Amino acid sequence: MSSRKPRAPTAKAPTAAPVDAAGRDRPTIADVAAAAGVSKATVSRFFNHRERLLSPDIAARVEAAIAQLGYVPSPMAQALSHGRSRLIGLVVADITNPFSVAVLRGAEEACQEAGYLVMLFNLGNDRQRERSAIDALASYQVDGFILNTQGQDEGQAELSSLHGRPAVLVDRRHAGLEADFVSLDNQDAMRGACTHLIDGGWSDLLYITQPLAGVSSRLERAAAFSQCVASHGPGVRGSVVELADASDEVLDAALRALGPRRGKGARGAVVSGNSVVTLRVAAAMVRLGWSFGADIGFVGFDDPEWAPLIGPGLTTVAQPTGAIGRCAAQCLIERMQGLQAPARERLLPGRLVVRGSSVAVATAQKPA
Repeated sequence: MSSRKPRAPTAKAPTAAPVDAAGRDRPTIADVAAAAGVSKATVSRFFNHRERLLSPDIAARVEAAIAQLGYVPSPMAQALSHGRSRLIGLVVADITNPFSVAVLRGAEEACQEAGYLVMLFNLGNDRQRERSAIDALASYQVDGFILNTQGQDEGQAELSSLHGRPAVLVDRRHAGLEADFVSLDNQDAMRGACTHLIDGGWSDLLYITQPLAGVSSRLERAAAFSQCVASHGPGVRGSVVELADASDEVLDAALRALGPRRGKGARGAVVSGNSVVTLRVAAAMVRLGWSFGADIGFVGFDDPEWAPLIGPGLTTVAQPTGAIGRCAAQCLIERMQGLQAPARERLLPGRLVVRGSSVAVATAQKPA
């Protein structure tokens, strides 16, 4: 007979049992194991499709216990047991920008079709949050990242550490990160917008953009604008204005300098960098009492649903936002599935949607 004294039971702090949507106690894997008369490891093997390791009798008992209790395993726990969370982290520069919303929708659709869920982190146009965004999403064990970053200023910490996860960049390049890149073909899209205006008789062009520094898509469009203007010779002039703050003074002054020039041969037109800028230009037109197409020509990047409703309708460059999001998700999933290859670049074409704001000069001019 053993001389060992029985150990007194150790008091444990009470823990809250998991509950379902109706507030009832939700069965656990331990409940299933107890009902079937087996260990939790045996139940885990059953759910991981390893019933071949179980006898038919034990597998049947586990299955009956699951049905009796109505037990549903946690998808997250199952995924993590295989070293995958089935989560993709999506970081966007500004969720209030319609571009970001449309790209998110396309990425989410592709992820869902492949069995992944998307976790969103909105930077709110704050460059300092990029590092914390990566770290926060990594803490949730995401399998990879889709990044629409703020860009990189001199001295900014590089996003070279992604906790060992693959990543795809959308719309904006990042000098410190070797990764697949998916974007609008900015050079081709700008060339099409400018050529459309010039062919229509608008010879004084003004490109209005949000601040260029560190944002590759804005820099690429500005460079393509200048190249297109220069390629048409001295008869075409162009300039670039950056809207660095919310003040309307710079914008109004730039539009007045462009101004209606009836009878002077040259007609002015605006190219807007995105829908955020387009709204500010539209507000300025109201302040100045001018009309699109009659007083100045206009083409804007992005094709928001309200573009046909302003003036005679705004000519736009429609970005394939849904396709960009889907392409980014597909590239990332290929990487997560083991694709080893140099960083890839996918540039998708834009679509020029012509409306009244860019009609030919002869049509836009009114008789004296």
